[in-house]
Amino acid sequence: MSQYIPQVVPIRRPLVFWMISAATISFLVSLIVVAPLAAANGHNDLAQGIYRAFGTFCHQIPERSYFINGHKFAVCSRCTGLYAGFAFTLLLYPLVRSLRNVTTPPRSVLILAALPLLIDFSLSFFGV
Repeated sequence: MSQYIPQVVPIRRPLVFWMISAATISFLVSLIVVAPLAAANGHNDLAQGIYRAFGTFCHQIPERSYFINGHKFAVCSRCTGLYAGFAFTLLLYPLVRSLRNVTTPPRSVLILAALPLLIDFSLSFFGV
């Protein structure tokens, strides 16, 4: 006689994964603001470490960045929006969809969600 194996995702695993993801992205987004605050308060080594880490992914041009206390954010305004938007979406995800739901959204929804990024990239790439 074979034993029945339920085909349901346990409730704890998705919740733990979401909590770890939410904590990680919240920490990373907070570093964007920690860098200028650290620089303004004389913690230059910490600030420079954060600026260097984010500099790998962002151009950090001052004219395109937000400032706090005369020091620019760790990333430009566009990247700030991308990071904050991702964090906001991740944090609100459980209110929109169950963490136990493992089905992929329809392809049209995924394409529609990626459309703003495609437009932003295209405009920058073609110099508009």
